Amino acid sequence: MSSYTITCEELRQSPKEWLITGVAGFIGSNLLETLLKLNQQVVGLDNFSTGFQANLDQVKQAVGDELWQNFTFIVGDICDLETCHRAVINIDFVLHQAALGSVPRSIADPIVTNQSNISGFLNMLVASKEAGIKRFVYAASSSTYGDHPALPKQEDNIGKPLSPYAVTKYVNELYAEVFASTYGTESIGLRYFNVFGQRQDPKGAYAAVIPLWIGQLMSGQGCKINGDGETSRDFCYIDNTVQANILAATTTDSKAVNQVYNVAVGERTTLNQLFTMIRDQLAEFNPDIKQLNANYVDFRKGDVRHSQADISKINALLGYEPTYTMEQGLQETTKWFYASLSSN
Repeated sequence: MSSYTITCEELRQSPKEWLITGVAGFIGSNLLETLLKLNQQVVGLDNFSTGFQANLDQVKQAVGDELWQNFTFIVGDICDLETCHRAVINIDFVLHQAALGSVPRSIADPIVTNQSNISGFLNMLVASKEAGIKRFVYAASSSTYGDHPALPKQEDNIGKPLSPYAVTKYVNELYAEVFASTYGTESIGLRYFNVFGQRQDPKGAYAAVIPLWIGQLMSGQGCKINGDGETSRDFCYIDNTVQANILAATTTDSKAVNQVYNVAVGERTTLNQLFTMIRDQLAEFNPDIKQLNANYVDFRKGDVRHSQADISKINALLGYEPTYTMEQGLQETTKWFYASLSSN
């Protein structure tokens, strides 16, 4: 039996109080669904800057009215310290997902990105420290590796940041480390590698590549590939990311706390391969999609060329084992998006 299976059963037997920031977002809403299905008490905080009420509505439908009663929602902003204090009352574990993602967004507006990702993060850390929460788990980022060329990426070897977004996520790690040594706050940072899955936003200027391409192909458009298409990423399905958060929050191993971990599958997929996979999977629903092609445009500023995680540390210390390969996760994702976008 896996560590995650054991942990989930223990949570069912002994429910905890959780706070999810950014709960109406892609990752936050998936965390919410899983925790409610485990019969946990959950408080959610979101200001709807990038999250959607529709995500919460879908979670409610998925879990049913009875479990939905275990959820309390606060409409508010992590940039407001008083709101953060209110959100952490009686909370055991904080899953801090609220942030402004996207490298291009941070390049276009570094000030707003800094306010949310650093000032907002610090507010949540201070509120959590003063409330005496048991564990603060936060969304870190693979962008922290910056220009370090080595593959696969190992947690202790980072380079210089290549974007304002990467700077903010590295600063989060530094603050968490200082709060651990200064105040004894227990935290764990999870460096996400290109998370994808259901409820990820396919629209907007800063949409992630997988939902963006699915939406474009379903609407009969070709897709734009930045550069030559040989840029590669370690794409990680959402269920793997949820597992990492729950294991990080609940671990009782003192050596596993106040660490950062890669959250990924440990494989590499090029953009060319990704495009072909998405197109072929969608073509099973609509054969016309098979005829669509990709258009190549300039490389994007701030992007690293290749990214692949070493997941041996999170496996050894937290017992993390991906339950979905990239291909399995993509099949689930295209199936979900095809049903969701077709009905709109």
